[in-house]
Amino acid sequence: SHSRLFQLLAVVVLLLAPLASHCAPLVLPLDCSDIYNHDQSRPSGVYTIYPVGATSAVQVGLTCRCWFPMRSQKHSPVFQRRMDGSVNFYRPWDHYKFGFGTAAGEYWLGLESLFHLTLRKKYELRVDMEDFSGNRVFARYSSFSIDPETYGYRLHVSGFRNGGAGDSLSYHNGQKFTTFDRDQDSSGANCARLYMGAFWYKGCHYANPNGVYRWGADSSVSLVGVEWYHWKGYNYSLKSISFKIRPVQ
Repeated sequence: SHSRLFQLLAVVVLLLAPLASHCAPLVLPLDCSDIYNHDQSRPSGVYTIYPVGATSAVQVGLTCRCWFPMRSQKHSPVFQRRMDGSVNFYRPWDHYKFGFGTAAGEYWLGLESLFHLTLRKKYELRVDMEDFSGNRVFARYSSFSIDPETYGYRLHVSGFRNGGAGDSLSYHNGQKFTTFDRDQDSSGANCARLYMGAFWYKGCHYANPNGVYRWGADSSVSLVGVEWYHWKGYNYSLKSISFKIRPVQ
């Protein structure tokens, strides 16, 4: 009978009410700041972000490293890291588009995810680097974004602030991304092929963070290492370099 059905439904509602009071809507974090704002007690580590949303089968589950305890870099996703030469960065376009490596080690997030991140929020950029003598410097930029793939993932960066590294990135502002199998730089040759990397090359570079991992000073072959010209020149390959972004406050 209808009365019996309503009684059963009432019992079900009463049983489920305690559970419902503890439930919250599922929130898919866009970046590390969303994770940090949800729970400020979380330590540094690798967390999952969703730059394109849950409907994207390719981007769902991408990870970033969140540096919560470091006040100057709080909730900053890392989209590039070199640290030990364990990952080959001389890769084709699709690898740079979708990402490679591991978020806890050497890593490239992926241009497509980076585009969607910078489309939805305003970000600043910090580039940290270290040489083989333990010296550490950085460069900061108050504005950072990239265009979609149809525009070559063109770089937009401005507002340089010096942390000892000098400015080797502003030269690349306005450039499209180039890999050895997709030449979009302003040079007559393919800069990625010439200098064994992939980047927003112009004609060709002052920064080559995705170049060949080498060990410090080496003038045998110029311009192919992990380089930041305004700190160490063209004949010194850095021990480590990382690109971090965080939302502009």
